[in-house]
Amino acid sequence: MDTILDSNIQPKGKPKWLRVKLPTGKKYTELRGLVDKYKLHTICTSGSCPNMGECWGEGTATFMILGNVCTRSCGFCGVKTGRPETVDWDEPEKVARSIKLMKIKHAVITSVDRDDLKDGGSIIWAETVDAVRRISPGTTMETLIPDFQGMENNIDRIIEVAPEIVSHNMETVRRLTREVRIQAKYDRSLEVLKYLKDQGINRTKSGIMLGLGETEEEVIQTMHDLRGVNLDVLTVGQYLQPSKKHLPVKEFITPEQFKKYEEIGLDLGFRHVESGALVRSSYRAQKHLL
Repeated sequence: MDTILDSNIQPKGKPKWLRVKLPTGKKYTELRGLVDKYKLHTICTSGSCPNMGECWGEGTATFMILGNVCTRSCGFCGVKTGRPETVDWDEPEKVARSIKLMKIKHAVITSVDRDDLKDGGSIIWAETVDAVRRISPGTTMETLIPDFQGMENNIDRIIEVAPEIVSHNMETVRRLTREVRIQAKYDRSLEVLKYLKDQGINRTKSGIMLGLGETEEEVIQTMHDLRGVNLDVLTVGQYLQPSKKHLPVKEFITPEQFKKYEEIGLDLGFRHVESGALVRSSYRAQKHLL
């Protein structure tokens, strides 16, 4: 993956390593029934995650808060962009009750970007963590947070409630950030991750997507940058185009290349590296607590 493909050329057809088995198993069937019966909202179902069966089978699920409309328009993301609805202040209790009902052992919580709010949504974030701790005290949490525009007073609210893992995704390499993430900034994301660690968060995490035109050298440099802010956990996965309106896939990364990145990451000192075509931010999330 040392070459950058022409922006108008996309690889033809998904390779065999991107095929997934239909989710099965008793635990998956139970959770699927609860989600359908009570109309619970998880990213696992709405995002058609390929790892849903495996994660649910291990008692892990991902929830999205602060609505389903984002104030940013990233070229890779399938979430709707526009003017979000009014904040639902009952949402923390609803999410916590859902987690309790589903008997989730480890919950990953994420959100859309809410640049329309002065607090960036950080108050709801903190209240959600508190509500889960109160209603489902046996559940551990990973919070996959936005950058909050780098505003430390908003990031502090996450730090104060101290989730077991705090994650913020880089998504791509420095050169492609402006095209892929648009309103985000590479260095600002690094600064957020550094601030979290400096302020006492025990375990920090980030993720990147491959297949957007990055080079191997750029991926390795991103790994070095993340270790430079003492990041603990890294996920590396294949970008897949949500629709024709989104950025095209320029390359399908081979399993051998993903394995190479895993080995490089572990050699650099990350505690955990999940690297593979079907890896997503919350993949094997409960194992990152160890």
